[in-house]
Amino acid sequence: MTLARLCLILALMAPAAQHGLHAEPYIPSKGSQVVERLPARVDPVQRELAGLRAQLSKNPSSIALAAALARRYIGQARIEGDPRYLGYAEAALAPWWKQPAPPDEILVLRATLRQSTHQFAAALADLDTVVRRDSGNAQAWLTRATVLAITGDFAGAKASCMRLYSRAPELVVQTCLSEVGSVSGQARASYEQLKQALERHPPADEGVRTWAVTLLAEMAARVGDDTAAERYYRQALAQDSADSYLLAAWADFLLDHGRAPEVVKLLAGKTRADALLLRYALALKATGSPNATQAANTLSDRFEAAMLRGDTVHQREQARFELGLRNDPAAAVRLAKLNWAVQKEPADLRILADAAVASGDREAAALVRDWLKTSGIEDRTITSLQQLKAGA
Repeated sequence: MTLARLCLILALMAPAAQHGLHAEPYIPSKGSQVVERLPARVDPVQRELAGLRAQLSKNPSSIALAAALARRYIGQARIEGDPRYLGYAEAALAPWWKQPAPPDEILVLRATLRQSTHQFAAALADLDTVVRRDSGNAQAWLTRATVLAITGDFAGAKASCMRLYSRAPELVVQTCLSEVGSVSGQARASYEQLKQALERHPPADEGVRTWAVTLLAEMAARVGDDTAAERYYRQALAQDSADSYLLAAWADFLLDHGRAPEVVKLLAGKTRADALLLRYALALKATGSPNATQAANTLSDRFEAAMLRGDTVHQREQARFELGLRNDPAAAVRLAKLNWAVQKEPADLRILADAAVASGDREAAALVRDWLKTSGIEDRTITSLQQLKAGA
């Protein structure tokens, strides 16, 4: 969800500016624990992280240093789609992690990490503590809007977005409101309002602008304006071609339009993230590549390892894997229903609808129809919705 990604972006900003992954992260026992040796000498990002770790090691009680390192790790998780960085961020916050009411800066970061791993109730509890203590904390309100939108509480999400007025830049406020409105019966109005806000604020923060443009691309696709969707996707890619969420969204658009060869080229060498490997494998299968089986087997191994860890964060992707690569509608619909019980984004609705049609599962079909009635979502990318509506 774009709002979740925007939430992660804003979490990277300096604390003064504060007043998204699909696998369970490994959490080191302490921030100084060596998990993997990376080529720090040639990678400026790893050099920066090493420098922050060294500073924190010298002053482990520094909230400012711990928060700075955690934000930087969250940024890398957003860019690379590697959930291990979320675990590293948690380790950086270890001295305060289990405290019931740590400082607000720590609470907001803890909530951001918890929502990234689908601990939504715990994330909301942290955020409610923050806004009770500091009703002007924009980051807390935005993160709260994110959690509520992901779990389908659109009224609550909109109310949290409204609390951003006079506390956050206009483009942030409108992106928040448009995200919620676009999936709750106000798709076209939300789309136009975000377009206008973006035109009024061309010099906005690069990260915020990229995700506003990405949201416009997703919204355009959902209302059926493919030309505008492609234009916005290309604009976003020109601003940030490395972000894993953006790459996955663009790959989905290409796959929807029978452009699998472009996806193979786009994602070759970028499959460290499970979400990107999934789309790469789907594209290889669509092109009849002999490498499709190997990619699918690698993804299967990753899902099996996640299940052994008790990780359920990846159920949406695994449902899509079962349907699109294993041709197992029964397994797909089982996973899609489990996922739907936790989160209700457009991508969750799509796999639930696709799996319902493929499997003939009446319960899943009823869940989709009920959500269409109660949410007012408009999404022409979910072609299977027409079949479900016809069967109502």
